[in-house]
Amino acid sequence: MAQEYRNFINGRFVPAKGGATYENRNPADWDDLIGLFPTSGPEDVAEAVAAAKSAYPKWRAVPAPQRGEIMRRATEILISHKDEYARVMTREMGKVLKETRGDVQEAIDTGLYAAGESRRLWGKVVPSELPSKLAWVTRQPMGVWGMICPWNFPMAIPSWKLFPALVCGNTAVIKPATLTPASVHNFVQALAEAGVPDGVVNVVYGTGSAVGEALLAHPDVSGVSFTGSSSVGRHIAEVCGRGLKRCSLELGGKNAQIVLDDADLELALEGVIWGAFGTTGQRCTATSRLILQAGRHDNFIDMLLARVVELKVGNGLDERVEMGPCVSRSQRDSVHQYVEIGLAEGAKLLCGGEALTGGLYDKGFFYKPTVFVGVTPQMRIAREEIFGPVLSVIRVRDFDEAVRVLNDTPYGLSSSVYTRNVDLAMRAIELIEAGITYINAPTIGAECHLPFGGVKDTGNGHREGGWTAYDIFSEPKTVYVDYSGALQRAQIDNAEY
Repeated sequence: MAQEYRNFINGRFVPAKGGATYENRNPADWDDLIGLFPTSGPEDVAEAVAAAKSAYPKWRAVPAPQRGEIMRRATEILISHKDEYARVMTREMGKVLKETRGDVQEAIDTGLYAAGESRRLWGKVVPSELPSKLAWVTRQPMGVWGMICPWNFPMAIPSWKLFPALVCGNTAVIKPATLTPASVHNFVQALAEAGVPDGVVNVVYGTGSAVGEALLAHPDVSGVSFTGSSSVGRHIAEVCGRGLKRCSLELGGKNAQIVLDDADLELALEGVIWGAFGTTGQRCTATSRLILQAGRHDNFIDMLLARVVELKVGNGLDERVEMGPCVSRSQRDSVHQYVEIGLAEGAKLLCGGEALTGGLYDKGFFYKPTVFVGVTPQMRIAREEIFGPVLSVIRVRDFDEAVRVLNDTPYGLSSSVYTRNVDLAMRAIELIEAGITYINAPTIGAECHLPFGGVKDTGNGHREGGWTAYDIFSEPKTVYVDYSGALQRAQIDNAEY
C-alpha cells in the first residue's frame, strides 16, 4: 500500500479539502510508487496563509539567535537522515545518489550557515549630522512568504528559501514541485521535529495553476520567492507588481564553457562532462554550450566523443550509474524536440539524439547523452534553455570571439573559462555578462555562503545564497534617537556647523 502524504498546515498533516491525490513515481522505474500526494486548491492555500499569518507575531518576537538554534537542530536531523533522504530524492527525481547526497548536503550547509547568520543579522550604525543624536539601521521581518520550488534540487533550493526567511523572523507557505514533493516533506518534517512552532512553516502540494496562482494572489502574502523558468518568472513578477509584493526570481540559464588553446584539455574535459551531463543536464547552471578555440577544437572533440559514448546511464540508485533519466515523459519529449530543432537548423549530431530503449530503459524516461557540433550562435539550440543532456559545440577563432558568443544569449547565470593565461582569465571575469564566473572549473558547483543568481533573463536582481539572501527576506528600518532635548532639523540646523 502506497504511503499517502498530506499537506502540513498549522502543525498538522491534513488532506486537501477537495480530497483528490496524485501519484509520485520514479522516473527511472515507473513501477516504483513513492507515494500519493494531495492535489490542493485555493482553499488549502487560504488555510495555510491564515496559519502563517497567525503564527507570525509570536515567531518574529523570538530572538534571532533562538530561531537560529532551531535551524541548527533541524540541520542535525538532516545529517542523521542524509542517506535516507538522498535515496528518496533519487527515486522521485532520478539523479544519481552521489548528486542527491550532495543535494541534502547543500541543505545541511545552508542550515549551518543560517544558524550562524542568526547571530549576525547586522545593521549599520552611522554618525548623525546633528549633535546629541544617534542613527542606525536594523532589519525587520516582512510577514508571510510564499515559496514556489523547482524539481531539480528538491531539498537544496527549498533550504535556500526557508532557512534565511525563518531566521529573519518570517513565516512561510511553500509549494513543492509536483514531481518532487517527498523531499520537501522530509525537509519540513526535520524543521517541525527541531521545534519550529505550529504555523510558521506550511506545505501545500499541488499544481502551479491552482496552488501557485493562489499564493501569488493572496493579499496576506508579503513576498514570493520563485525558482524556475523565465517565462513563468515574468508572469509572477507581473502579478506581484500589481500587488506591490516583493518578488525574488531565480530563473533560467544558457551557460557556456570556453576552452582556449592553452587550456589543460583533460581538466576541461572533466569539467564539461560534469557540467553538461550531471543531473542529466537538468540544472539552471548546466553547461549547455561548449565554446572551443579553433586550435584545439578537433582534438578536444575526439576526446569528448570518447568520453560521452562511455557514460553509463541508468537508475540512479545503482552506484555505478553516471547519469539518470529525465524527470518526466514531457521533459524527455521536450529534449527530443530540441534535438530535432538542432538537426533542422543544420547542426551536426555527433552522438546521442534519441531515447534509450530496451530492458529496464523501457520503464523510465532515459535519453542518450547528446552532442551537437557545427553549432552557430544564432541557432535555437545555442540560445534557448533545453534542460536536458544536450551539449552544443561552437567553434571560435580567438578569446574575443569566445566572449562575444558566450554573452550572446538572453541569459546570464553561470560561465566558465579554461585557460592557463592569467591575463585572459582576468579579462574574462571583467567582460563576461553573468552572475557567476568560474576559472578552470565547470559552470556548476555553487557554495552556500556565496551569492547565487544572474543577470538579464536569469532573474530580477536578487541573489539567493550567502549573506544576500537575508536582504531578500528582511526590510531595513532606519532609527533616529535625538537626546538633545531640543528640536533639531536635519539639512537646516546643521548649516551652522
